[in-house]
Amino acid sequence: MSLLFCNGEPVAGSVLAAPALVNYGHFTSLRCVEGGVRGLDLHLARLEAGTRALFGTGLDPARVRDGLRQAYAAAGHGDAWLRVSVFARDFDFSAPLRPVAPDLLVSAARATDWAGAPLRLQPVRYLRHRPELKHAGTFALFDLRRQAMAAGWDDALFIGEADQLVEGTTWNLGLWNDEGVTWPAGPALRGTQERLLQQGLAKLGARQQVRPVGQAELAGFTGAFACNARGIRAVGAIGGHGFAAGEPWRAVLTQALESQSWQPL
Repeated sequence: MSLLFCNGEPVAGSVLAAPALVNYGHFTSLRCVEGGVRGLDLHLARLEAGTRALFGTGLDPARVRDGLRQAYAAAGHGDAWLRVSVFARDFDFSAPLRPVAPDLLVSAARATDWAGAPLRLQPVRYLRHRPELKHAGTFALFDLRRQAMAAGWDDALFIGEADQLVEGTTWNLGLWNDEGVTWPAGPALRGTQERLLQQGLAKLGARQQVRPVGQAELAGFTGAFACNARGIRAVGAIGGHGFAAGEPWRAVLTQALESQSWQPL
């Protein structure tokens, strides 16, 4: 069960009518451990950029941090998932340019790790709308995941133009070989975990690159992984291409992530 607060007050049912009936807004999800968050600055920047893009106004980071602290304290445990959703009860889809004040919905729930067997991914041709925004339009993501699972896979991997690997439904993809980590380039939502790993790898002086990667190149990689705010998960297969057992990249990625400091709420 999640705890919910809107603009600093416990959520009433009437507040939820707006995000439920008008699917317009954006959000970010983060893990807070003992009052600290890795990449809090990245989450705050994401919320500010999304609010300006969708509502044409700024979002005070102090307001966001106050909301996060309130929800985290109410959760009453040292390891929690926090989600900040930005919407506007006064938003009118028939007059979307009319200025409105953004509302802040913050939820808190006990954190869980992203554990399990290596993912088997079904390649699907799809590119999300406005991929640079972590917006509330998640129907296609969950529907494509559901279709993949119904076909016997664990999740879907989006494929763009020229047969290029792009991103997963709710995560970014990394590939591994003797040259280090390769991050597929493309019109994807660049996750905070991906950016933390990239910053950590750069700090360690580890080899990495960002470039377009086609499906036909998969044979040149010895491993793959998915990453998002929940953690890092091994990928066992992409379509008909399987990866050898073992996770040779795990140690360096763990070290890269641990090099990133925890920032207080």
